[in-house]
Amino acid sequence: MPPWQTACEKVIDGPSRRTEPISLRTPLALLLVSLGAIAAVWWWLATPITLARAPIDPADKVQCVSYAPFRGEQSPLEAWTHIEADQIEQDLRQLKEITDCVRTYSLENGLDQVPAIAAKVGGMKVLQGIWLSSNRTKNYEQAGLAIRLIKQFPDVITSVIVGNEVLLRGEMTTADLVALIRLVKTQVGVPVTYADVWEYWLKNREVYDAVDFVTIHILPYWEDFPIRAKFAAAHVEQIRERMAVAFPGKEILIGETGWPSAGRMRDGALPSRTNQARVVSEILGLAKAQKFRVNLIESYDQPWKRRLEGTVGGYWGLYDSVRRSLKYPPGQPISNFPYWKWYMGAGMGLSVLVFAVALITLRRRPWTPRFPAWLGVGISATTAGILLGIGADKMYYESYGIGGWLLWGALLLAGILSPIFCAQAMVIGRSLPTFLDLLGPREGRKWSKLTAVLGLTLAVTAVIASATALGFVFDPRYKDFPYAALTMAVVPFALLMLNRPQIGQRPIAEAVFAGVLALSAVYVLFNEGRDNWQSLWTCAIYLLFALTLWRARAEQSQE
Repeated sequence: MPPWQTACEKVIDGPSRRTEPISLRTPLALLLVSLGAIAAVWWWLATPITLARAPIDPADKVQCVSYAPFRGEQSPLEAWTHIEADQIEQDLRQLKEITDCVRTYSLENGLDQVPAIAAKVGGMKVLQGIWLSSNRTKNYEQAGLAIRLIKQFPDVITSVIVGNEVLLRGEMTTADLVALIRLVKTQVGVPVTYADVWEYWLKNREVYDAVDFVTIHILPYWEDFPIRAKFAAAHVEQIRERMAVAFPGKEILIGETGWPSAGRMRDGALPSRTNQARVVSEILGLAKAQKFRVNLIESYDQPWKRRLEGTVGGYWGLYDSVRRSLKYPPGQPISNFPYWKWYMGAGMGLSVLVFAVALITLRRRPWTPRFPAWLGVGISATTAGILLGIGADKMYYESYGIGGWLLWGALLLAGILSPIFCAQAMVIGRSLPTFLDLLGPREGRKWSKLTAVLGLTLAVTAVIASATALGFVFDPRYKDFPYAALTMAVVPFALLMLNRPQIGQRPIAEAVFAGVLALSAVYVLFNEGRDNWQSLWTCAIYLLFALTLWRARAEQSQE
C-alpha cells in the first residue's frame, strides 16, 4: 500500500458491501494549498510601508501634541478621577523626547498640575485649555483657575484656549463664548484663542474678532464626507488656505489633526497603523515646508474615549496606552500587523487542525468522501486560517468592557469551532442542523454531540450577526464591522448547507433571522456607500448567512 494511504476501509451500503482504502492524496494536497495560501496572504498583509519622513523622529521634534494623562480605567467622565503628579511627570518626561509643547483641554482631574510639572521637566511649553460647557458657574471657575496659573507660570503657558468645540456641541451661545474670551483677555498677557472644527469658525465669524489667533480642527477621518488617508494631508492644506483667506490678518493654528490607528471605516477612510503613520508623516512634512503651526491629536491612546466614539475614539495616539511605547519608532518598518508571524502560525495550526479532525472522523467511520466534501473542508480551513489573526487582532482592539470581550470573544470562538465541526460533518455527509434540532420539542429532536455543538455555534453566530446588523441600521456611527470572525463562522455553514435537500418545512426561526440579515444588509450597503470595503464585505457575509439560513428545512436533520 502506498505511503499516502491508510489502512482505513471504506464501507459502502448496497446490494453487496465492499471495502476500499481511503486515499490521503486529496486532503494532503488541499492542506498544502491551504498552508501556502495562508502564508502568501499574511506575507502580503504584513508588507511594511516606506515613508520619506519618519512619523515621529526625536531629531526633528513634533511642534505640539494634545495631552491627556488618563490610563487604563481612568476617565474624565468620572468626576472623582484624579491623576497624581508622578504619573503626569512620567508622561511629560517621555513626551519631551519627541516634542517641546503639549496642549491640554481642561483643569480638572489633576490637569491643573501640568504647568508646574512642565516647568519642573524643563523646556516644555503648554497650550493651556479651559473646558467650557453648559454649566455657566463652572465655566467661570475654570477660567479663574486658568488665569491664576497663567500668571504663576508665564514662561510655561504660551497661550490659552478658551473652550474646545463648545459651539459644535451646542452647549454655549456665541455671545456667551465671546464674552468669556474677552474677559480672559483682559486678565492675561498671553495670546487667547478658541478651538473648534473649521466649519464652525465660518458659521460664527464674530468669534474671530475676539481672539488673538484662530485655532481650527481639521480631522479628515471625521469630515462629513470622509477623506481617504492618501488625500488627508492635501485636505488639511486646502482647508488651512481656505481659512487663511476667510480670516486674514491672524495666524491660523491647526489645533487638532491626525488619524486613528484602529476602528471602523467611514466611506474610504480606513483607520490603520500604516495610514496613521502616513498621514502624520505627510502633515508634519507639509507644516515644515509651508511653515505653519500644527498640533497633533494626540500623545497617548485614550481608552475612555471609546465610551463616546467607539473603538476609533481610543486610538489617535502616537503612543500605545498599555505599553506606553511609541507606535512608530524611527528606523523600524511600519506594518498593520507587527505580530503577523504569530497570526500566520496560528492560522496554519487551525488549518491543520481542521483537516486532522476530518481525517480522524474517517478513522472512526471509514468511507471515502467525494472530492466536493474535501474541497469544502479545504475552503473552510483556508478561510479560517487566513482570518484567524485578523479576527484576534480586531477582538483585541475592538473589545471594550466585559460585554465587549464576551461578544467578540463568542463570535471569534464560533469562527474557530465552525470550520472544525463543519469539516467533521462534511466528510460523513451530515447536513447543518436546524434550531429545532437543538431547542425543539424533546420527542422531535435528533440529538448527537455533533448536532449539539454545530447547533449551538450556529445559534450564537445568528444572534450576534443579527444584533450587529441591526446596530448598523439604527445606530451605525461608532459600530465596528465584524467581517473577519463572522466570515470564519459563516463560510463553513454555507458549504455544509449544500448537503441539505430542498424539501420539508422551512423553520420559522431561521426564516426570521434570514429576513433580518438580508434586509439589514441591503440598507447598510446603501447607507455606508460603495467605498467602504469593510461594509461591503460584512454585508456580503450577512447575505450569505441569510441564504444559508433560508435553505434550512426542519425535516432534513440527519444522524
